[in-house]
Amino acid sequence: MSEDITAHLLLNAYANGVFPMSESRDDPELFWVDPRMRGVLPLDDFHISKSLRKHIRRGGFQVTLNGDFEGVLDGCADRDDTWINDTIRRLYCELHEAGFAHSIEVIADGALIGGAYGVSLGGAFFGESMFSRQVNASKVALTYLTAHLTRCGFTLLDTQFITDHLASLGAIEIPRAQYHRQLQAALDTDADFLAYSDAPDTGSVLQRSTQTS
Repeated sequence: MSEDITAHLLLNAYANGVFPMSESRDDPELFWVDPRMRGVLPLDDFHISKSLRKHIRRGGFQVTLNGDFEGVLDGCADRDDTWINDTIRRLYCELHEAGFAHSIEVIADGALIGGAYGVSLGGAFFGESMFSRQVNASKVALTYLTAHLTRCGFTLLDTQFITDHLASLGAIEIPRAQYHRQLQAALDTDADFLAYSDAPDTGSVLQRSTQTS
């Protein structure tokens, strides 16, 4: 099955609300997922804690877009239990080369310390995974990503599932049928991840976020 999956088929799957996963790094097979309850992060209600806000204001890092896609992909796979196998890595690299998969990087002292990647179609961004090698690095990546998606005209940030980490940033679960309605509306929206080549500035990132305790 995995050998028959192409980057084009993968895009069609996203457009129909499903995404691929693998059981493990060493499992060559993929399977399709369409969760009964879908995780989404409302772009107009991103939550940022006081401590994260202070961390961002303090700086000491750089945020880039599409600066090291493979590095981010490998960073996301660098854990004991991962669904990113060789097939998934190859397919998403192909999507990146075709302009459909994108990454956001957090860099400190010349090293990649965190980031996230996903797929864009119309006004929908399908967040695939994120990672952190230093405290708050993945939260910084997601904070800047939501600001970038908003300025580029996106209306849907799909997180697939929801975790405590994502919930603290404002992610919620919605029923499958509601997700598919939001997805269709987003696919009919004109948005472009590449409308800006640089990450948004820190001031605009903090201004658009809802502060929590």
